[in-house]
Amino acid sequence: MYDAIYARQSIDKKDSISIESQFSLCEHEAHGNKVRKYRDKGFSGKNLNRPDFERLTEDIKNGLIKKVIVYKLDRISRSVLDFATLMQFFDKFGVEFVSTTEKFDTSTPVGRAMLNICIVFAQLERETIQQRVTDTYHSRSKQGFFMGGKIPYGFTKEPTTINGVNTSKYVVDEEEANHVKLLYSLYADEKYSLGMILNYLLENNIQKPNRKYWTTARISEILCNPAYVQSNLSIYEFFKSQGANIISSASEFNGNGCYLYTGTIATQNKKSFIKDKDLVVAPHEGIVSAETWLKCRIRCLNNKNSATTCKAKNSWIVGKTKCGNCGYALVIKKSKSKNKAVNFSFCSNQLNMKKCKGIGGTLKTEVLEDYISEAIKKKLAEFNQLSGEIPKEINPKLEKNRLKVIEIDNEIEVLLEKVADANKILMDYINKKIEELDKKKQEILQENISITHATKKNNIDIVQNHVLNWDKISFEDKQEVIDILIKVIHVKKDEILINWNI
Repeated sequence: MYDAIYARQSIDKKDSISIESQFSLCEHEAHGNKVRKYRDKGFSGKNLNRPDFERLTEDIKNGLIKKVIVYKLDRISRSVLDFATLMQFFDKFGVEFVSTTEKFDTSTPVGRAMLNICIVFAQLERETIQQRVTDTYHSRSKQGFFMGGKIPYGFTKEPTTINGVNTSKYVVDEEEANHVKLLYSLYADEKYSLGMILNYLLENNIQKPNRKYWTTARISEILCNPAYVQSNLSIYEFFKSQGANIISSASEFNGNGCYLYTGTIATQNKKSFIKDKDLVVAPHEGIVSAETWLKCRIRCLNNKNSATTCKAKNSWIVGKTKCGNCGYALVIKKSKSKNKAVNFSFCSNQLNMKKCKGIGGTLKTEVLEDYISEAIKKKLAEFNQLSGEIPKEINPKLEKNRLKVIEIDNEIEVLLEKVADANKILMDYINKKIEELDKKKQEILQENISITHATKKNNIDIVQNHVLNWDKISFEDKQEVIDILIKVIHVKKDEILINWNI
């Protein structure tokens, strides 16, 4: 076996030591053993990509080298990370390492201690690099940069510039985008399951690129992706309610799709698709309306409480029905009748507090729904105008007020975060400021009530089309109808009183 002497010189300088001088100074460390010399001239110590150094590592692997001698540590590597990796490599093959100038010898206790110190610093460098990469990722993602990865179905990619930085953005692929719209329109209808949609795609020979097969998992992935949504304030409120970190301001949710990035907060819940993730408005236009996207996303979540405005799915009358005796809300409980689950309506005050005699017995929710739907049809018979299609326009004033309320809520949240560290003077200021903001918010909400009331009175014709197709429309559409037409329904024994908005 041989002792190896390795020498490196990047460029010739007056004050640099030559390779021959390095060999001469290292030879006495061989103590008369056979020596093999390795030299790399004109190569930097920033990395290990050097021809003679690679030849040295091959000889070590082949068992020809028992000791590596260098003039100084930086001759073999200027990177602590590379050096620590080398020490582990030498240790694996039982090779000693000696630095002539620093008196670094791994055959001695001091040398081995130095080795451990180098490894500790190498670990620190690794973690520092990882943190730097992570910070850069989050910094770029918060600006809406394309962060790589697979392009979602329905889009292609093109170069763009954001804040003076070259990046990429999604561009709609018309043919694929039509397929995406089809998936959303089908799943928004509760009659269609993922399996039924899959069969529809196969039966109609709608294929994915590269001849890949559709699966329900792939369909679900598309239905959950916010890159497709034409974002608005409803999208902002939905993701905020789900615990996402909203990076973009509410005013930026104006029709573009969104990126959902891995957040800066680690979560133990691997099934959490939204919580603690970062949501950023993307530079590309969305494909699917916010209303349709939310219907599909809520179905995917399979959580009745996940939507910001979605009522309980037990019945479309929930929230409108009150006990005719005490005014408390009616709740729905399931019971079995002849092995069949049946929903019954009860007074919540009777069930919880036992302070009300209730509505005078049991009442099937299905019977109550039938009564109210017939009452709606009779009420609408008083009006002659029918509409062909339900308009989806949003009152611009309501949208502006909605944005103002969101901004006020955000201001209040910021103030509340300062409460824990506030002194008396700061607390007085915070309380006063919150009172002012809350007063302003209540004024806006009161204005919204007036606008909404007027809009509902002027939109009686909107619900006509829904009522004519009552058995076919969705759960949400029935809720929309009852919200427009009815203020409250009081139920008691042998009597149902409907307080109309019209």
